[in-house]
Amino acid sequence: MEDWRNGGFGLYLHWPFCASKCPYCDFNSHVVAEIDQGRWQKAYLSEIARLGAETESRLLNTVFFGGGTPSLMDPDLVAAIIETIRATWPMANDLEVTLEANPGSVEAGRFRGYREAGVNRVSMGLQALNDDDLRRLGRLHTVAEARAAFDIARNTFDRVSFDLIYARQHQSLADWRAELTEALSMAVDHLSLYQLTIEDGTAFGARAAAGKLKGLPEDDSAADMYAVTQEVTDAAGLNAYEVSNHARPGAESRHNLIYWRYGDYVGIGPGAHGRLTLNGGRVATDTPTAPLPWLSQVETKGHGERERQALSLKDQASEYLMMGLRLAEGLDLARYAYLAGESINMNIINDLEDIGMVCSTPERLIATDRGRMVLNAVIRELLVA
Repeated sequence: MEDWRNGGFGLYLHWPFCASKCPYCDFNSHVVAEIDQGRWQKAYLSEIARLGAETESRLLNTVFFGGGTPSLMDPDLVAAIIETIRATWPMANDLEVTLEANPGSVEAGRFRGYREAGVNRVSMGLQALNDDDLRRLGRLHTVAEARAAFDIARNTFDRVSFDLIYARQHQSLADWRAELTEALSMAVDHLSLYQLTIEDGTAFGARAAAGKLKGLPEDDSAADMYAVTQEVTDAAGLNAYEVSNHARPGAESRHNLIYWRYGDYVGIGPGAHGRLTLNGGRVATDTPTAPLPWLSQVETKGHGERERQALSLKDQASEYLMMGLRLAEGLDLARYAYLAGESINMNIINDLEDIGMVCSTPERLIATDRGRMVLNAVIRELLVA
């Protein structure tokens, strides 16, 4: 069996446009005055046809419209893309089609159009349930608008997730506990909960470098917020199935599980990455990040990719380790050994077990709650091993 089948097969489509650029965001998103959605439709459909020809016999498990703000896409554009996807690959009976949305771009009619097009899951970027913090984060919506948008989504789709950011400026542990409790009261079955990180190249990064980003929590306070996150979500029945993602059983993001279980996925759009097993080998794909150069390349060269990178089995083993340890289910040790050509050094595993960072069985290696808090350091130790 080809290794990718352990994770499944999905398609990621990147819509690179936003109404505004948030100061903390380092995603590939852009603000422009006009978007020729018909021109973008032709490019997306061309890429689906090209990549579909390479993978046409694959059973497609998931589709994810990410961004940017895909809820700025015309429903007719989303419908044309999904129709072409359905004509290109055989579909899983439980195909998951997710679209990311920002509350300010949510309209009932537009969302009905997405549902009729085939979208069956929405992921919303609420980010905070506090108007002062929303303004600090550069968000264009208010809490009232976020709640109204969430209600529209819940009335339109069976599956709705939303994101929150914690360890924000001037946020106390009690503030976060209260906000998380409020979020859980909104009858949600999936939450993505991210600690605010200050990235180079963002407005927040520049402010922090100039000493102008005040009120960020100390490391110990941020760690306490992470611990409270686990406590409150566990009590509500939304366990962490991944480091930052919590869901009721059965409500997990199937698309993101393809990444974490190291399946194959097509990446289409500016800045989109992919992993594809072709002709007995696996390649990494990526694309130009700037929207117009990507669009122009598709139109003039017939493809939107940079040069593909062949991944050795050891490369694949390292990527699988980095992704798999993010999951509560952990890493399949036999699968890792197959890819790497050797097992992980048991002395390193034992050392990490002794200090409470991991637990293991003959079949699996799992990061503990304590290990998840410093997961990058745990992964470094295992990769060195």
